[in-house]
Amino acid sequence: MPDSHDTPVLLWFRRNLRLGDNLALACAAESGRPVIPVYILEPSGSGNGPLGAAQSWWLHHSLQALDAALTRIGSRLILRQGHADEVLGALIAETGATHVFWNRRYDPAGIAVDSPLKEEMTRSGLTVRSFFGQLLHEPSRLKTGAGGHYRVYTPFWRALEASGEPAEPVAAPTALAAPDIWPASEQLATWALLPTKPDWAGAFSTVWTPGEDGARQRLDHFIDTGLAGYKAKRDFPALPHTSMLSPHLALGEISPATVWHATRGLNDRIAAEDVIHFRKELAWRDFSYHLLYHFPELDRENWNARFDAFPWQDAPDLLECWQRGQTGYPIVDAGMRQLWRHGTMHNRVRMIVASFLIKNLMIDWRHGERWFRDTLVDADPASNAASWQWVAGSGADAAPFFRIFNPISQGEKFDVNGDYVRAFVPELKDMPNSFIHRPFEAPPMVLAQAGVKLGETYPLPIVDHKVARNRAMAAYQALPRPDDAA
Repeated sequence: MPDSHDTPVLLWFRRNLRLGDNLALACAAESGRPVIPVYILEPSGSGNGPLGAAQSWWLHHSLQALDAALTRIGSRLILRQGHADEVLGALIAETGATHVFWNRRYDPAGIAVDSPLKEEMTRSGLTVRSFFGQLLHEPSRLKTGAGGHYRVYTPFWRALEASGEPAEPVAAPTALAAPDIWPASEQLATWALLPTKPDWAGAFSTVWTPGEDGARQRLDHFIDTGLAGYKAKRDFPALPHTSMLSPHLALGEISPATVWHATRGLNDRIAAEDVIHFRKELAWRDFSYHLLYHFPELDRENWNARFDAFPWQDAPDLLECWQRGQTGYPIVDAGMRQLWRHGTMHNRVRMIVASFLIKNLMIDWRHGERWFRDTLVDADPASNAASWQWVAGSGADAAPFFRIFNPISQGEKFDVNGDYVRAFVPELKDMPNSFIHRPFEAPPMVLAQAGVKLGETYPLPIVDHKVARNRAMAAYQALPRPDDAA
């Protein structure tokens, strides 16, 4: 294909909606060629679009922020919808581009698009370059001593830590050469990413600021106010000791290397154990992608095939109670309502509500994975699936199935004064601390004084925890053992 230094570079943005520490963007800028940034809304399941309705809201605002950032350096964002090969082919024909740059993605759907596309474009004479930057490491790079992939997190972390610091983040370009003629762009509003009737995401903006600037502000705020004490306090949902960076990482508004390097040199004011524990959480995301890369069915099939025989219950009414936060267990209901109101849920509470669905209700973990995928602004194909299988006991390095959270004691341990429950289950706001997590045990006088009518203003428990626990354990113990004859 004929080429000159005047032909443009198509810069394909995917889950890397940022200017800073973006290797594809940096190389495009350094090429001296005109650069045409493009975002393609691919069909559902292709790996680039939002995973669900909540993340669609985020994507809309993130694309607005990215376009504004590009405008500040003399460029703009071209929006197109369709299959990547068709859209890029049309743009190449329209613009005469001879180079296509992108940052790599590692989910199965994304790889299924990218690998043949890169081969076909290269055969046709285009210069196609892909770059690293979504993770701290390439999922195929870290190997066990036997040359295989890791199945247990702790040795994975040790290998990651021993592999050295991530590369220093690359600065954002201050200018980007523009083409003489811009190709046409679709209008973001026509993509209908925002909910309208009803606008169930109305409260999202009270919590979140999508975009690279919002990600940087969130990181700075966390380091200033939340990182000190992180290891000890991160499990308490009413305390501000989680980073809230996961949705920014999910769409690549900030790179994990940027987050990692921001935690260096803090020993004079923040304990090393807090920094290390936070970095381990960041590395869990990498471990999840490591698992997904080597087991592409992670969101659909049990990692441990022994669980294929588990007798899951078909209970749509109970599933709906869980989804709506109407289980009768306050810490579970608070988490599910936080999810609906703000598109997020505290990490400790995620484990509690997942254990409740899987082990108290004996509903297949895949139902929970799909619900989180649709309702979380930080929905992530690797972390979501790996975490659900971890709780279910069916995943790699999973918590044992017999680790069944008691939703009452978990609430009393991690939401001691009921502040989290009162924030999201207001009908219980006047319950005394001693009964905030067990209103079904409160004397009638206590309920009356709090204005609570069980079964009317707040539901009775949909299952008895002790009975449900025994049922789940019996089902687990009846599963075939690995050494049982086929």
